Amino acid sequence: MHKPLLVILTAVTLDAIGIGLIFPILPALLREVGHITETATMLGVMLALYSACQFLFSPVLGVLSDRFGRRPVLLVSLAGAAIDYLIMALAPDLWLLVLGRAIAGVTSANMAVATAYITDISSEEERARRFGLFHAMFGIGFIIGPVLGGVLGDIWVRAPFIAAACLNALNFALALFVLPESRPGQPGARFDLDALNPFKPLRWALTFAALIPLMAIFVIMNFVGTMYGTVWAIFGEDSFQWTGMMIGLSLGAYGVCHAGAQAFLTGPAVARLGERWALVTGLGCEIAALVILAFAGQGWVVFAVMPLFALGGIGIPALQSLATRQVGSDKQGQLQGVLASLVSLSAIFGPVFFSLAYSTIGDGWPGLIWIVGAGLYLLALPLMLGIRTRSVAAAAAE
Repeated sequence: MHKPLLVILTAVTLDAIGIGLIFPILPALLREVGHITETATMLGVMLALYSACQFLFSPVLGVLSDRFGRRPVLLVSLAGAAIDYLIMALAPDLWLLVLGRAIAGVTSANMAVATAYITDISSEEERARRFGLFHAMFGIGFIIGPVLGGVLGDIWVRAPFIAAACLNALNFALALFVLPESRPGQPGARFDLDALNPFKPLRWALTFAALIPLMAIFVIMNFVGTMYGTVWAIFGEDSFQWTGMMIGLSLGAYGVCHAGAQAFLTGPAVARLGERWALVTGLGCEIAALVILAFAGQGWVVFAVMPLFALGGIGIPALQSLATRQVGSDKQGQLQGVLASLVSLSAIFGPVFFSLAYSTIGDGWPGLIWIVGAGLYLLALPLMLGIRTRSVAAAAAE
């Protein structure tokens, strides 16, 4: 495998493990430092704050990486993350923990820089496959992280934060000593406060007519994607009387199948079908899986439709590759920052929408929530069929 790609994928996996480490123990730590009874409310606030900071700073880091180079921005964000997790590990008060979580959201916005790096080192034909590998490695890291965090949290509730700090320090060393620069900074580049405006890149992206439908599809797919983490567990309990072990096994199977498809099927699917039809195929498979799941009467059906869910995983990498064709090479960081910002926006509002929807319809027919998700996915289909592909060279000329 291409050495810089291997290094950046390793860094992405370590980053995902570090992010996932703290999720199992965050409620317990909130109770310890805050002495609060409404833990669920505060947990929701902290999760929303994390996503909001990602939304605001992903475009900023993308712009800065276009201007000053990918490595400096990655190094600063990774160093900041390592220090921040260490501070949270030692936080004696609730306000410091909340502030640390906000800073963690800022530093985790470096995923936009990582995807821009992959764009830099990949030809147009390679991008979909490599974006698939990126999402697969992030997914694997996010599977490992909560499991490891739960084990460490049973030893000491603050241990996962220390582990996350160590992983970010390792990532920093990897980027400093092994990762080459993929795009040097602009000659004579200077920092100005205008670069910190997160809405300027969003306005810039909306000036590209061909990019607007792709952004709309990206929002729809990521918005619906939040449905799984929000209602999967409670659906399993309500429909099949699943235990925690069964819920964990099903989520693990979903994650492994999804990551496997993104890593190994995205490239062949795009090579055979093209990016647009790979995207449509992925959407069709996921809609079919949701409809089957809605009418499932027994828990084994969930595992039976995993291959369809897995094929749905090829959609996002193909879409991301299509988006890179719409702008020139000097703006790929800015583009990836905007896309990462849209993911964070979906993470803020998606769980709220689907939790309210399930609480409204779950008593009568729990499976109806999957029909709601399939219906929202269908909104993206006309946009997908209208996509016109073009090369990055044409975008740069324009």
